[in-house]
Amino acid sequence: MIEVGKKTTLEIKRLTPQGAYLSDGQSDVLLPSRQVPEGAGTGDEVTVFIYRDSKDRIISTTREPLIHLGEVARLRVKQVTKIGAFLDMGLERDLLLPFHEMTRQPGEGDQVLVAMYTDKSGRLCATEKLYEYLESGPDYKKDDEVTGTLYEISRNFGAFVAVDDRYSALIPAREFGGEAKPGDTVTCRVTGVKSDGRLDLSLRKKAYLQIDDDAELLFERIRADGKLPFTDKADPEMIRSETGLSKAAFKRAVGHMLKKKLIVIKEDGIYERDKH
Repeated sequence: MIEVGKKTTLEIKRLTPQGAYLSDGQSDVLLPSRQVPEGAGTGDEVTVFIYRDSKDRIISTTREPLIHLGEVARLRVKQVTKIGAFLDMGLERDLLLPFHEMTRQPGEGDQVLVAMYTDKSGRLCATEKLYEYLESGPDYKKDDEVTGTLYEISRNFGAFVAVDDRYSALIPAREFGGEAKPGDTVTCRVTGVKSDGRLDLSLRKKAYLQIDDDAELLFERIRADGKLPFTDKADPEMIRSETGLSKAAFKRAVGHMLKKKLIVIKEDGIYERDKH
């Protein structure tokens, strides 16, 4: 079957000065003369990739594209125009990433993680909205450390991540502090594997490993600002908004600093000990 965005093996039906017309028994498609294998003749089979040329005509090529229909790949932005970004997919024609399929604004030369789909007109396009194109990751287990690309943020659900640029994962909203943004590479801990193989992640280590990191960040802020203008009695949402930590994590970090005698707590905030 001749389908844009996919590779297929077709038979040479006839040769012309323009190239070889290939057939699947129902439809024909042109393979330009510069692409016809040397010595190929009528009746021979050729494996080609089907796409549309600059005039929107279905055409074939023996060149290997950097992405196929339904796949996810990292492509380079060649140009940003009024209709979107054009990506290098390794062929004579570039792949359009429409503005409405972006989760961030890329610049020329950027590498973007996209999936290939066909629009309502049957043209090949790219999208940064990857959820339906990613695979499940059955080989991962709880507490594994993974690296991926954060590709979309939802206020309700959290941050969506393509682990190894291939597997579907989510940092739930309660675990996402909002510092990372679409396009960033993040290292996370697997907190759960759903029945369908999709992963739940956390940007945080296990509690007993995370305490030192959290305490260090808070202490640096206290030293830089003179004080932290609230204590562990503050509202959980304010703590998360100000520090990116849950109230429980914040209290553990404060306790850790107290134990090391780095801070003192007063009614109006937390101070560095040797200055108060």
